Parts: sequence; structure tokens; C-alpha cells
Amino acid sequence: MNEGITIEKLKKPFITEAGFRFNEPDVAYKTWGSLNKEKNNVILICHALTGHAAADEWFPGIFGSGRVCDPAKNFILCINVPGSPYGSVGPWSENPDSGRPYKSSFPEITVRDMVRFQQQLLDQLGITGIELVLGGSLGGMQALEFSIMDDRIESAALIAMGKSHSPWAIGISHAQRQAIFTDPKWNNGNYDKNDGPAKGLAAARMMAMITYRTPSDYEKKFSRGLQGDSDQFQVESYLNYQGKKLADRFDAHSYITLTEAMDSHDVSRDRGSFQEVLGQIQSPVKVIGIESDHLYPTHEQKELAKLLKNAEYKEIKSSYGHDAFLIEFEQINDIIKPFIKEKQTLSY
Repeated sequence: MNEGITIEKLKKPFITEAGFRFNEPDVAYKTWGSLNKEKNNVILICHALTGHAAADEWFPGIFGSGRVCDPAKNFILCINVPGSPYGSVGPWSENPDSGRPYKSSFPEITVRDMVRFQQQLLDQLGITGIELVLGGSLGGMQALEFSIMDDRIESAALIAMGKSHSPWAIGISHAQRQAIFTDPKWNNGNYDKNDGPAKGLAAARMMAMITYRTPSDYEKKFSRGLQGDSDQFQVESYLNYQGKKLADRFDAHSYITLTEAMDSHDVSRDRGSFQEVLGQIQSPVKVIGIESDHLYPTHEQKELAKLLKNAEYKEIKSSYGHDAFLIEFEQINDIIKPFIKEKQTLSY
């Protein structure tokens, strides 16, 4: 994951919506391809909750010739959001006032903060235009806010999210955070980085994995089969594995910070009605739903497409649920690639 990742300082202070100031925060990012002379041949990928800047590792099927992200044609960029444990400023960064990690004192981060943080790097790189911004789940929330907040955005592809975080999604996130808080090793956030609330974080991930897939997918994959010679169901073994896998690579503070950021997602907040806010977006938008998504059902994407002036709704056919945006790459390419060509034709 660290291969090809660049970490540098933002040259201007980054100030959150709530007013917290980071003077020279680290920002981690990865690029593919080359900037053209005008610095406007950019495709910006926004990552999801536990993602990172190495988008070619978790979004591999959209990279390459004839696909959405072709390094021979575009300068492709993915920036790690603040609050993540993958290089950008986060809870384990040193607080210059104390000389110790922020931990629980790390400030609240919103989706809009994530966008403004990335905008500052885009400014440092001299980016003048972004042909396409895209992302799924939390990445889609960022891409939508980019379409509102940044005039450089020429088009957007928004996958598996809506105009705001629903009570259903907030409730699921809340339950996951409670699992972390009830782990004795959480210790009010005062844990050793190498000995944190791994069981709580694993339990949170197990809850998430259930919402990311579908009953039919679990039935097909596991049925009521047992794991080897044990009396443990295969689905239990699978969830245990997925929970431990995330706990080994992620951080509890970051999980709390980023799920709370997702809960902040509401494009109407302090701006006006959804119709007013989304009606201001002039650039073309492809809104993509997943037919079997239980976490962000397709009615959210259909509603979003109707609220946008220049949007079209498309649907991924899949039994994989929310996770389909990380699996059904052929469909994603088939939906977004013609959209890019159509937009390019209209611009000349």
C-alpha cells in the first residue's frame, strides 16, 4: 500500500469547519499518468471509509487502457482523507502543542472538511481542471460535495450513496462505534497504538460486513455449512476473519472519526433546501445505484438524480450488495466510460 505514495505538507493552514487549525498537516496521495500543459486532464478518485490513496489496489478494475482511468490519457489522483491512518494527518499524528499524538483530542472532521483538505493539495499541484471526480460510499459523498464546492469539476460519478446520511446508516455506524467503546482496551481513547481495542474494532467490522452484502449472497456463499470439523458456522468464521483483518490494518480512533464524518453528510446543512443546493450543480453527473444495496438503497440514488439538473441514473446489477462497487468493475466501466466520451464530445 505504501508503494508510490507521496506524503508532503500542506503549505497553508488547514482549518476545519469547527475551527480547529492544523498548521502544516501531512497529506498522502498517489498519482498515475502525467499532467498535461494546462494541468486539467485530471481524474480524481475519492476513497471510502477504510480505503487509502493507493486506489489501484482497491479499485483495480477501473485502471488501464480502455477503462475509466487510463494513465496514458489522464493524470489520475487519489488523496488520503484527514482522520485516516494511512498517511494524512490523523489521530496518531503529533499534536505540536503537546508533542504527543492527538488520539481522542483529534477534532471532528466532516465530509466538507475532507473536500477542502483535498482542494488545498489540488491548489498546491496547480490543478486547473478536473475532468471527472468519482467515488463510492464515503467516496461518493466527497465527490458530490466536490461538485458543489469546486468550480474545477467538469463531471462526476457518484456511486452507492445519497444526498445525506440516512437515519438507518447513522444507526448502523452508531452501533459499530459502541462496539469499540465497550472494549476495555478502548480506555476512553487512551490506548497504546500497538495494543488497542482490536476486539471492539473487529466487532464493528463484522457488523459492517453484514450490511455490505446481502442475505442471498451469504446463503449462496455459506448456507448453514460448518467450518471444517468444528461446530462453528462458516459465516461466523468468515466474519471473525474479516474483523481481525481490519483490526490488524486499521485504527479505532480513525474508524470513529471517519464514521462520524459520514454521519455529517448532508448537502443541505446550512445551505438551504436540497432542491436549491443540488439544483446549482451545472456539470453532468452519473448517479449509480446497486440493485441489492441494503445500506444505501437505490431509492436514495434515484432521488439524488432527480434533484440534480444534469444527471442520469444507472444501476449495477449484482447480488453482492453495497460491496458491488468494489467488485463489479466491468459494469462500472461500461457505465462511466461512455459518459466520459459523451462529455468530451459535448465540450469540443
